[in-house]
Amino acid sequence: MKWQQVRELFPDQFVLLSILDYTEQEDRKIVTEVAPIRSVPAEEANKAFFSAGPGNLVYHTASEDCVIHLRKDPLLRVRRGS
Repeated sequence: MKWQQVRELFPDQFVLLSILDYTEQEDRKIVTEVAPIRSVPAEEANKAFFSAGPGNLVYHTASEDCVIHLRKDPLLRVRRGS
């Protein structure tokens, strides 16, 4: 299913998605095909986002495109010892 179809079926909601296909451009994955699993209540979205399994994603349908920004550098560096 295309992202625009998901937006029409689940207007202004968080949705748990299975990513079926995407294109990669520089530091972004542009998701082109998804299988919606279920809508996610706003109060559960953060928990669902961090517990989504590999190949799954929680995303809000207010976004015109479904884009994942890739980080090349680690977000947090841990310093060991003193």
